[in-house]
Amino acid sequence: MSALPSTGRPVFEPTERVPALAALRSAVTDRRWDAVAAAFEALPDEDDRVQACRTVAETPGAETFLRQVADQRPGDPLPRTLLAQRLVQAGWDVRTAARAEHVSRRQFDAFFAHLRQAEQLLIDVCAEYPAYGLAWYVRIITGRGLELGQSETRRRHDRLAEHHPHHYSGQLQLLQQLCPKWGGTWEAADAFVRDAVAKAPEGNPNGALVAVLQMEHYLELTEKESKQAAERHLRDPGRHARLVDAARRSVLHPAFRPDSHQAVGAHSAFAAAHSVAGRPADAAPHFRALGDHASEFPWGYVGNGDHEAAFVRHRKTALAKG
Repeated sequence: MSALPSTGRPVFEPTERVPALAALRSAVTDRRWDAVAAAFEALPDEDDRVQACRTVAETPGAETFLRQVADQRPGDPLPRTLLAQRLVQAGWDVRTAARAEHVSRRQFDAFFAHLRQAEQLLIDVCAEYPAYGLAWYVRIITGRGLELGQSETRRRHDRLAEHHPHHYSGQLQLLQQLCPKWGGTWEAADAFVRDAVAKAPEGNPNGALVAVLQMEHYLELTEKESKQAAERHLRDPGRHARLVDAARRSVLHPAFRPDSHQAVGAHSAFAAAHSVAGRPADAAPHFRALGDHASEFPWGYVGNGDHEAAFVRHRKTALAKG
């Protein structure tokens, strides 16, 4: 990540800002399994492995290659887990990110079919390798997508946390389930975030859960009430103080890894929450850490779908005033 502010065009695609991820995508496209396996072996951090898994899953046509490798290596959990995540990605591409009422029956049928295939692969992996974090992470997603309920999705997260405490990517997925849009409540989501952030070691990205929760609530208030109501929610002094403290303990802490695959998303969440609340000075340190790097979430919540324009506009204001 850049350590200096920039006014260049932001880069949202991870493979364009992380050479290792670009090399991983090339290995998948070229069907070089040894290179794919080596890339994951070089990532001991579970959250970094999640981003690598997403890179594979977002590679068009990867399922054919991954299915072939999974058949050839039946005892290896990695190809089955990558195939499962690819199926989940393909299913979500059909479903889209729209609210359920805007998704057709045909889309839902195709979506569920993809997720059921992924779930069967993951059931076997988790039975054979109970500590395999990547598989439990993907099962949190399939649990939500298959509408298995709050308790089951939380159970899957808890199994992940047994072996990998403070798994930020898994916590992000459970947080989605706990939000009202997936059948949860703001009270449950808030309680989970408070507990997760309080228990996380300083310098871990988990503090960004506070910013993500605030942006999720902002989006719902924008859709159901008004943009003004959503902005008032973020301007609450208590929420402001909580956000500043969470950043101090996580992404702005000296122990934080700026080269982690989670850094861009975490800083983006803090920058967006402060920017929308009209606090450019508080957003500025996060924009400085980001430089020209950005993540689509949560800027898509801010700019009426134009995440790049929203990022550029708020970055300009923050760096001028902060």
